[in-house]
Amino acid sequence: MPVYDLERKPEWLKIRLQTGGHYAELKQLMRHQTLHTVCEEARCPNIYECWSHRTATFMILGDICTRACRFCAVKTGQPTELDWAEPERVADAVEAMGLRYVVITSVARDDLHDGGASIFAATIRAIRQRMPDCQVEVLIPDFRGNWDALRVVMDAEPDVLNHNVETVRRLSNALRRTAKYDRSLELLRRAKEMRPHIPTKSGIMVGVGETWEEILQTMDDLRSVGCDILTIGQYLQPTKEHYPLVAYYTPEEFAQLKEEGLKRGFRHVESGPLVRSSYHAHEQAQNAQRLVQTTQ
Repeated sequence: MPVYDLERKPEWLKIRLQTGGHYAELKQLMRHQTLHTVCEEARCPNIYECWSHRTATFMILGDICTRACRFCAVKTGQPTELDWAEPERVADAVEAMGLRYVVITSVARDDLHDGGASIFAATIRAIRQRMPDCQVEVLIPDFRGNWDALRVVMDAEPDVLNHNVETVRRLSNALRRTAKYDRSLELLRRAKEMRPHIPTKSGIMVGVGETWEEILQTMDDLRSVGCDILTIGQYLQPTKEHYPLVAYYTPEEFAQLKEEGLKRGFRHVESGPLVRSSYHAHEQAQNAQRLVQTTQ
């Protein structure tokens, strides 16, 4: 059963601080290129591990989100930034880091007619032109159901298309507000329809009051639209103003959820207390792409 004593963080959620080596190098590079990372903005618990291995998730389209999801630590407000040179700066950083796999995400930009899809596409192409062997995963917002915008991204041929449902249907409106559970499912369905060979991916967080049965139903919903990769991680309340934490799940429960996901046909399931959408993304993509190819 989940752990309901929230006064003390369980041992399995304690992170050893590592700020030397590649981490310091990468942080300096990001500042020099005036780039944002979701690793920093969303206070990801894996930042030290990933940055020490020269892996990062770039956040394009600025660092101010037009939405105010109750689980998210990214700043909310009215964005003023739209930098058409940003794709080239991201490509510069990817080349300087010598990356072979990169994740591109963004804040929600509901102020833009295409939600920023054209910048996503330009970033994919800029990286490919500079680093042809580098795989590119995109973690996109829902574009408010603008499927023409989704097609712009899919036409740029990302290696993985990621969009998170975040939570179970019953809690979606309370946590996500502007985003809609069924719209997220429809996005994943259409992405697979547009480019069947591109693996699709989604993620959920647990510990916000969902039931075990609701998690399994969410898995079934995602499989019904052809989702290939699933990530499951522990929700950690960013501040007291954010949605309250209800329970901690144990490592054993995360292992059980991984088994349930694999039984349902996901090609890869990354499930653990510190798992976030981009954690071990390279390994996830390799497994999914290999299995997609064998079934075509």
